[in-house]
Amino acid sequence: MAGRDDIDFGKVKVSRLFRKIFIPTLLGMVSWSLLTVVDGMFVGWGVGSNGIAAINICYPVFLVITGFALMVGMGASVVASIHLSQKNVKAARINVTQAMWFSTLVVLFAVAVMELVPERISCMLGASPTLMPMVRDYMVYLIPSGIMQMWSVVGLFIIRLDGAPKYAMWCNVVPAVANMFLDWLFIFPLAMGVKGAAIASSLSTAIGGVMAIIYLLRYAGTLKLYRLKLSATSLVLTLRNIGYQCKIGFSAFLGEMTMALLMFVGNSVFMEYLGDAGVGAFGVACYYLPFVFMFGNAIAESAQPIISYNYGLGSRERVHQTLAISVRTGVLGSLLSIVAFTLFPQVLVHLFIGADDPAALIAIEGFPYFATGFLFFILNLIAIGYFQSIEKVVPATLFAILRGVLFMLPSFLLLPLAMGVKGIWLAVPLSELSTFVVVVAYAVAGRKR
Repeated sequence: MAGRDDIDFGKVKVSRLFRKIFIPTLLGMVSWSLLTVVDGMFVGWGVGSNGIAAINICYPVFLVITGFALMVGMGASVVASIHLSQKNVKAARINVTQAMWFSTLVVLFAVAVMELVPERISCMLGASPTLMPMVRDYMVYLIPSGIMQMWSVVGLFIIRLDGAPKYAMWCNVVPAVANMFLDWLFIFPLAMGVKGAAIASSLSTAIGGVMAIIYLLRYAGTLKLYRLKLSATSLVLTLRNIGYQCKIGFSAFLGEMTMALLMFVGNSVFMEYLGDAGVGAFGVACYYLPFVFMFGNAIAESAQPIISYNYGLGSRERVHQTLAISVRTGVLGSLLSIVAFTLFPQVLVHLFIGADDPAALIAIEGFPYFATGFLFFILNLIAIGYFQSIEKVVPATLFAILRGVLFMLPSFLLLPLAMGVKGIWLAVPLSELSTFVVVVAYAVAGRKR
C-alpha cells in the first residue's frame, strides 16, 4: 500500500522539510534521466552514433509533451498548495482533478495527430536522408507513450503535495529499472535497433504513468480526485481554473521548450558545420543534459510546495529560507557537474560511443566548453520556479523566454561565426549567463523597491 509521509509544510523546520522532499525527488528524477541515458548507451553500442543522432532529432517532440505536462502540473500544484494553506481542501481537489482531465484530453489529441504524419514531422525536425528511417521508427513507437508520460508528470506534482514524495520517487525508479532490461532485450537479443529503444521507453513510461494513476485513484489522502460536474457553469469554471493553472505554469512549459529548441537548433547548426557526426556528438551531450536539468528541476519542484504553502500563509521568512537552501543546493550540484565534464570527458563520451567513432573526438573536445553554463542553467531554473511558486507569472515567463529564445537563438547563430565549432558548444552557456545577469538585476531592483 502507498504510504504518505508526515509532512507539515507550515511548521516543520524548512531545512528538514526541504531534505525530506528533495532527496526522494532527486533520486526519482535521476532515475528517470538514467532511463534516457541507458537508452542512449544501448543505442550507441548496438546501432552507433547515427542511432543517437536519429533519437536526438526526434526527441524535441517528446519534450513538447513533457513541457505541457509540467505547465499543467506546476500550475495545479501551486494553486492547490495555496488552497490547502487556507484549509480549502475541496477547491484543491477540484483543481488537481481538472488538471488531470484537461491534460489527458489535449495530449491524446496531439498524439493522434502526430501518429498520422510521422515522416512529415521528421522532415520538419531536420532529419537527413540517411537518418530518416531511424527517426521515423523511433517517433512512431515513442509518441504514444506521451499520454502515460503526462499522467506521470502531472501526477507526481499532486503526489508530492499529498505528502508522499517517496512514492513519487518509486514512480520514476521502477520505470528506469524496467527500461534497462527492456533496452537490452529489444536492441541486442531481438536486434530491433532504434525501434526497440522506442518500444522499451514507451513500456517503461507506461509503468510510471500507471503507478501514478493507481495512487491518485486508490491511495491519495488529502488530494483525492473529485467527481466533476458537467453542467455549463461547471465547464466555464473549469476552463477558468485551467487557464489560471496554465498561466502560472507557463514558464515551466517554456523551460522544456528551451530544451526542445536547444536540441533542434543545435542539431541544425552541428549538421551544417560537421554533418551527421556533429549531430551524434551533440546527441551524446544531450543525453547528459537531462541530469543537469533534472537536478535543477528537482530543487525547484521540491521547494515549490513549501514556498507556495507558506506564501499562502503569508510567512515570508519561511519562503526566503527555502529559496536560500535551494540556491546553495544548486551551486553545489552544478559545480560537481562542471568538474565531471571538464576532467573526465573521455569517460563520459566512451560510455556511449567508441574512440574510433568520428563523433567521439568532437564530443570530447566540446564537453568542457558546454559545461561552463551548468551553474547558470541550474540557478535560472531555481529562479523561475521561485517566481512561479509565488504567483509572479510575468518575471517567470520573461526569464524563460530570455534563456529559451531571445538569448539562445542569437548565441547559436553568431558564436559559431566568430569562434567556429567552439562557439556552438558555448552558445548555451552564453545564453544562460545572459539570463542570469537579468535575474540578478531584477532581484537587486526588487530589494531596492
